[in-house]
Amino acid sequence: MLVLAFDTATPAVTAALHDGRQVLAESTTIDARRHGELLAPTIEIVLREAGASLGDVTAIVAGSGPGPYTGLRVGLMTAQGLAVTAGVPAYGVCTLDAVAYGSGLTGPFLVATDARRKEVFWARYSDLRTRADGPFVDRPADVPLAGAPVVGAGADLYPDVLGGSSGPLYPYAGALAALAAERIEAGVPLDPPRPIYLRRPDAVVPGAPKRVTA
Repeated sequence: MLVLAFDTATPAVTAALHDGRQVLAESTTIDARRHGELLAPTIEIVLREAGASLGDVTAIVAGSGPGPYTGLRVGLMTAQGLAVTAGVPAYGVCTLDAVAYGSGLTGPFLVATDARRKEVFWARYSDLRTRADGPFVDRPADVPLAGAPVVGAGADLYPDVLGGSSGPLYPYAGALAALAAERIEAGVPLDPPRPIYLRRPDAVVPGAPKRVTA
C-alpha cells in the first residue's frame, strides 16, 4: 500500500505519502491564496523525499471539505487527474475528519475550521475516528459546545466563543493519509473525491437580459 493524500480545503496546502504503517514524507505550506500554484510542487516534494514515483502509488486521497469553493476544487480535481494518470482509485475524506484524527483526542470534542464570512465549518466527534454529527456551517456563537473542547483554526479565530484550539489547526496530510490507509486496510468503504459544499457558490449563471422597450 502506498497512499498519496493531500488537502486544499483550508489555508494549509498539505501532502503526504503513507505506506500503510507510517508516514514516509509530508510537506505543508500555509498560504490561502496559492493552492493551485503550490499543490503540484508539494506533491513532487513528498514523492521525492520518499523515493517514490506516481507509478508506485496505490491510492490517492483528497480532502473533500467543507471548504471554500476555489481552494477545495484544486485538490479534488488534482486527485481525479492523478488517479486517471496512475490508473489507481481516488477517494475523498472529510477534511474535518483529518483534523479530528490528527488531534489524538478520545472525545467527545468538536472540530471547527474557518468558513469565512464570520462563520465556521464544524462537526462533533465521539473520538478521533468517529464523526457523530455534521458537518455544518454556522456563526461561532451558534455552535453548540456543550462543554466539549474544540480543535481547529476556527476555534483560534474565535477564542472568546470557542475557547481556542485544543489540537491541530489544520488537516495535515499525514493525518489524512494515515486515516485513509487505516480505512482502506480495514475494508471500510471510502467516498469518491467529491466536494462537501455547505453553501451555494458566490458565482452564479447570469439570468436572461432584461428587455428594453422604447
